[in-house]
Amino acid sequence: MYHHVKKLMYTVHVDDPDPRFGKMLLEQFGGANGELAAAMQYSIQGLNCEDPARKDLLMDIGTEELSHLEVIGALARAHLKPLREKGDAAVEDPLIAVVGGGGVSLNNSQGNPWTSDYINVTGQLEVDLRANMAAEAGAKIVYERLIGFTDDPGSKEALKFLMTREITHLKAFGAALESMDKGPLEIGELKPEKEWVDKYFNDSTGEGDLGKDATGPWNKGKEWEVIENPAFESLKS
Repeated sequence: MYHHVKKLMYTVHVDDPDPRFGKMLLEQFGGANGELAAAMQYSIQGLNCEDPARKDLLMDIGTEELSHLEVIGALARAHLKPLREKGDAAVEDPLIAVVGGGGVSLNNSQGNPWTSDYINVTGQLEVDLRANMAAEAGAKIVYERLIGFTDDPGSKEALKFLMTREITHLKAFGAALESMDKGPLEIGELKPEKEWVDKYFNDSTGEGDLGKDATGPWNKGKEWEVIENPAFESLKS
């Protein structure tokens, strides 16, 4: 059950509307890393979740994301205000001005419509939580970049609030994943094949003109067996 409270989770104040920036903000309204995508992803995962405690987490954060959708929508609409008035400003984006009436719609910054293809739901809790952490990280970066494209103080503060809440959610999802007491390779029920799980295939290898190999904890140490790519071996013959 939802109940709309007629107050934003964070009050938006814009002194200097910028229609071009308003269009950029639509990325977080109807884009792949946006608030609607997050709200739908977490809520649907929650509906599918049979773990009561983590179901509560998913529904809590999914509901908060809907409130963030309202905040980013109010912010975008404030910046798009000049498109609702006659004059040169409307020429900045005729699609928004003429078709959308100068308001927000479920499109990203390029005008592409929102799609449920943005949503990552597997029904496997440890996989879904990892996907949610990736989604929060992606949204954090988008907000960070948006902050760099405006000089309006009120807009910056609102975006900093939204950006910070992404980290809060990432932290909560991470804690939920850790509390499941599953290792990084413990995904699903089936164990990985021992014959293959610790082999690292050096598929971008070579020295000299072919490039130089790199090493790190992902391919170096006792747990790894490095296998040279057969395609590279064939170059030697």
